[in-house]
Amino acid sequence: MPIEILMPALSPTMEEGTLAKWLVKEGDAVASGDLLAEIETDKATMEFEAVDEGIIGKLLVAEGTENVAVNSAIAVLLEDGDSSSEVEAAPSAPASPAPAAEAVTSSPAKSATLASSPVSAPPAAADKAAEGARIFATPLARKLAAQNNVDLTRLSGSGPRGRIVKADIEAAGSAVSADRTVASMASAASTSGAASAPQSANFETISKLYAERAYEEISLDRMRKTIAARLTQAKQTVPHFYLRRDVMLDNLLGFRGEMNAALAERDVKLSVNDFVIKACALALTTVPTANAIWAGDRILQFTPADIAVAVAIDGGLITPVLKDADQKSLSVLSTEMKDLATRAKGRKLAPDEYQGGSFAISNLGMFGIDNFDAVINPPHGAILAVGAGKKKPVVTASGELGVATVMSLTLSVDHRVIDGALGAELLNVIVKNLENPMAMLA
Repeated sequence: MPIEILMPALSPTMEEGTLAKWLVKEGDAVASGDLLAEIETDKATMEFEAVDEGIIGKLLVAEGTENVAVNSAIAVLLEDGDSSSEVEAAPSAPASPAPAAEAVTSSPAKSATLASSPVSAPPAAADKAAEGARIFATPLARKLAAQNNVDLTRLSGSGPRGRIVKADIEAAGSAVSADRTVASMASAASTSGAASAPQSANFETISKLYAERAYEEISLDRMRKTIAARLTQAKQTVPHFYLRRDVMLDNLLGFRGEMNAALAERDVKLSVNDFVIKACALALTTVPTANAIWAGDRILQFTPADIAVAVAIDGGLITPVLKDADQKSLSVLSTEMKDLATRAKGRKLAPDEYQGGSFAISNLGMFGIDNFDAVINPPHGAILAVGAGKKKPVVTASGELGVATVMSLTLSVDHRVIDGALGAELLNVIVKNLENPMAMLA
């Protein structure tokens, strides 16, 4: 029986995408893992891989088609014994969205695997497993099952024709996925029309106010819609509070100059932001109860310190994640951050490179901004807004008037996860790390 190939959900917030390019044509034989198409999301351009093997019977969506709904049919795959006549009645346009099967994707730099919502499993799947018949499962599902000691014969697959997919393995275990929280929040924002409905509903009224003024109407792309929906939802549902501290940067700037001189031969140049990343990561390990996120009906507290860093790109922003930042040297963090930022601006990041983390940093100091309040990007528990370092008059420890380079920090905190005293403790450790930079190398 022909298998419909569905538009994959390449991120928890993706609702539609652009089928930029087909990498196969009708009649081509494909195997599991072969590249099928390039798909543009609001954040990146990804390559979509085949899960099943067979013959491409029909391409239902043309190259360059925009706004293709997630889970709509984009092609038909013929398996052994299937006839091309069986796809003649297949629709030539994307079908209505249906629950998604598993999608395996990769970027030019690295591969990443995501699973979207499962579909209902055929009743026969469990019976076949019980009879010892062949178990149909994706390669990823088999790998995860082996890693988590999950017995595939006891599962009913929720993928196409009862195939066991990643979501089935996750459901069988006890792990709680933070990405599901993100997806549910984004879905809630979409359902309530947080980003688009009020705007479209009020457009005629608002435009009448400016009928006699010249203006250009700019349509929202997927990235801007996603940013609007997620951050509107964040301010509506996340109880923010803010903590502010000043940091004396003179010790750090002097130490940075010495390190950059020593690292010059390795073509490494540390930025103040690299020190901020390291300081925040170490602070999360020093105050582990603050290394946490809100997950609907519980809190997830992490052992590793994964730091997301906001990067401005054309049309919006993205937050690449530096994993295990507490365990990495400043030079490694600097190199990784430069690589992630470069690929982010080219929209070449894989989903696992910009999803996750419990804490984020947004630095506008390079634009001369003294201080600002950043909006938490769910499900993160906090975000640190970093201002510019400027020469200011200060009272020294000896009580004398002096001049120092001062940088303002504002910590936006999710009060559901971190209370005031805990947030203050975290920010104090961050400041201590920055004012004593040599201790971060110990």
